[in-house]
Amino acid sequence: MVKLYDTTGSGYIEVEVAQFYSNDFPIFFAKTGKDSYLRDFAEPFYTVPEMITGNRPADGGHLIIEAKDLNDFITREPRAKKYIKRLIGSKEFIHNLPRYCLWLVDCPPNEIRKMPLVYERVKACKEDRLKGAPDRQKLAATPWLFREIQNPKQCLVIPKVSGERRDYIPMDFVGDNVILTDLLFMVPDAMFWHFGVLTSFPHMAWMRMVCGRLKSDYRYSAQIVYNNFPWPPFWREVELTAAKILMARRNYPEASFADLYDPLLMPKDLRRAHEENDRAVMAAYDFPKNMNEEQMQKAFLKMYEALRNTEEIFYR
Repeated sequence: MVKLYDTTGSGYIEVEVAQFYSNDFPIFFAKTGKDSYLRDFAEPFYTVPEMITGNRPADGGHLIIEAKDLNDFITREPRAKKYIKRLIGSKEFIHNLPRYCLWLVDCPPNEIRKMPLVYERVKACKEDRLKGAPDRQKLAATPWLFREIQNPKQCLVIPKVSGERRDYIPMDFVGDNVILTDLLFMVPDAMFWHFGVLTSFPHMAWMRMVCGRLKSDYRYSAQIVYNNFPWPPFWREVELTAAKILMARRNYPEASFADLYDPLLMPKDLRRAHEENDRAVMAAYDFPKNMNEEQMQKAFLKMYEALRNTEEIFYR
């Protein structure tokens, strides 16, 4: 049984675990109350790569270069070109919008001093940080850096917020020529296997059941959605079908994820690749081919309940 508290936290009802995420109790919602059936885990149940948040600039906008200003900035400060990288958050990632930033992690101080426009931006960043809260003021000691400086050679990217109309949350691999903001999650050591499972219908069914919402959009969570997710046993076929999804996307180089994953416009070859991947992931779970989403969610709840009651969790 699970206790579901009302929005005031003053009263609760008890329901079966399978009813926990149903819409039968609109007044009672566990995530706004004192208890949650899903634990807030800092690490995944299974031995899979850690999901982390991208980088917060905390710069007052001074280390960010908007697309409209890029050419002029490089013309006036050509030395800075090698320290400029593309910057993406959820919106830029999904809609393929250009945005840039100064990434000065490996830039020596003498080099910054040779770039007056960069130096002025760094100075303005420091002044902005000194006006903030105590934790922000501490960042003034390194005004040429973002709050976090995570830039792996390759990682899987998942937006924190995605539209509910999409059958799949857009996700993709990016290299170290791109800086991710804190509006995205990254999985630095992810491989095709992880991508295939996470972009599948089974994972979407789990996500829709346990995720938060921003208005009606999906709000992905590392601690709740990813870390609690019951992974299937490894299945080689999923690696192959995951690769086919990436290959199908290459047929539309000018299309954004907003275009490709619009349910009205999704290309036939991309949808076919996803459906093939869905079947492979379901086979990895040994789910019946005709299993619907509600049945899948109940199966996941049983898996989760067994996992959370086990002292030692092993990756199958």
